[in-house]
This record gives sequence, C-alpha cells and structure tokens, in this order.
Amino acid sequence: MNIKNAQKKVDQWINEHGVRYFNELTNMAILSEEVGEVAKIIARKYGEQSSKDNDNEEKLADELSDVLFVLICLANQTGIDL
Repeated sequence: MNIKNAQKKVDQWINEHGVRYFNELTNMAILSEEVGEVAKIIARKYGEQSSKDNDNEEKLADELSDVLFVLICLANQTGIDL
C-alpha cells in the first residue's frame, strides 16, 4: 500500500468507526506520546536501559503503527498529501 492509499484508509476508518478527528493539538500530543513509547521499547531492547518484566508485552511494530496512524491523521486534517 502506498501512502496516498493509507491516508484514504485512515480517513475512511475515522469516518466509519470514530466520532471525528481529534483536534490538531490533541493529535500532536498523542503523536508525542506514541513516539515516546517507541523510544522506550528501543531504549530497553537495543539500548543500555534495563528491561522490566512487563516490557515483554509491548511490541515495537504495534507502537510504530500507532505513530504512523496518528501522523496520517495529522496530515489528513491539515490537508497535507504525504
């Protein structure tokens, strides 16, 4: 799937399953949170930070998907063709 199709699918999903897009500032905060979750996993899995028992439940692929989803939401609501 290319990015243009991903933007359409996200918009379609928001319109079918969501109530609406969160406002841009809220989505920026959510994006920051999701990027932080990616950083936490990478720091513990590949970096020098020690792991905790509950880290095994977190999946890097899921968190990267969350980042991409919110990024696409921001692009859609601001009229940017990624």
